[in-house]
Amino acid sequence: MRLIEVNDVKTRAAFHAVPRRIYSDNPVWIPHLKQDIDKIFDPGQNRLFKKGGVAKRWIVQDEDGQWAGRIAAFVSPKYSGGMKQPTGGIGFFESTDDDAVAQLLFEAAEAWLQEQGMEAVDGPINFGEKDQYWGLLVKDFTSLPSYALNYNPEYYRRFFDAHGYQVYYEQYIFSREVDLGIQEVFERKRAQVESRGTMKVITAKDLTEDQLAAHFCTVYNNAWGGHHGFAKMPLKQAKRTVKALKPVMDPDIIFFVMDGDDPIAFYVNIPELNQIFRHVDGNLNAIGKLKFLYHKWRGASDIMVGLVFGIDRNYHGQGIDGYLIDIAGKLIQEKGRYKSTTLTWIGDFNPKMIRIAENLGTERTRTYVTLRKFFDPEVEFQRMPIAK
Repeated sequence: MRLIEVNDVKTRAAFHAVPRRIYSDNPVWIPHLKQDIDKIFDPGQNRLFKKGGVAKRWIVQDEDGQWAGRIAAFVSPKYSGGMKQPTGGIGFFESTDDDAVAQLLFEAAEAWLQEQGMEAVDGPINFGEKDQYWGLLVKDFTSLPSYALNYNPEYYRRFFDAHGYQVYYEQYIFSREVDLGIQEVFERKRAQVESRGTMKVITAKDLTEDQLAAHFCTVYNNAWGGHHGFAKMPLKQAKRTVKALKPVMDPDIIFFVMDGDDPIAFYVNIPELNQIFRHVDGNLNAIGKLKFLYHKWRGASDIMVGLVFGIDRNYHGQGIDGYLIDIAGKLIQEKGRYKSTTLTWIGDFNPKMIRIAENLGTERTRTYVTLRKFFDPEVEFQRMPIAK
């Protein structure tokens, strides 16, 4: 076997080729877009490089000359900065069901991270935001994978366990059918909020692109900004996020609660893009873009994905969750465009959001885990703290 660093056109192509061997007989698997992955490791496109981030990738070639595995390791000061121990990451791991291949990859990645001064490693994670490529799938290997979420064979857990990784936190995906009735508790909360006379729900249809970005930034920062791993979002980043979402956005399923002129909660959904991207075979080149536009036009997506649901911390416990859920749910039902909804992952460190998801009548469908390993085995392992 040969361990090869990814550093040129040929090895970058091989990095993309590895999953095609792993999943060649798996009808569920949908390849990540080549362009999305390339962007993550391009210093010209991933701003983490400009903020001191570094990354390295490897592939493994087996005795028959076939690509048998891959891994990436990275250090992001943004991610590691608030940790007790300097913590790097590994991700984009793929391997044949061969312990020797996995061992070669893990050892290379961990040795490089220690050379960078890291004392711990989390994985499999993204060299970027937490809403994409984050966590190891450990439950439900037969459902359609959501866009930009990891999918992996069940045997990958064995590799991580064998190399001393422990569960730092669990991540849950919740789903429900759209035509299910809204629970009575939400109707009561809606009536309670409406009695105040200052609240209203609007959609992205009512906003300019700049207003949408500003509202998103305000709610995000007031809901999470400052909690570990969720740094304050600058307005420029919010504008980039909205610009990136614009080609796939359905403004009818992006909701904000306004208290007068102030945004105080949001519920952001998009169509399930993998129902469209399954037709482009992992490459959004010129032909892939035409296929994407065609299948988007024909309404290939009848699943919507809840990307984020958040409430300004100053409004917690005031029934805003029920108010927003009741109004949004009924508006979505009236449109009749979507059959089901999937909520993006919620960590077990966030019991408040889990309760909201469960109160929606959802079913916990998929489970991921984010794993951590200390390079010094004497360090006491602790799980991710519960969010307050």
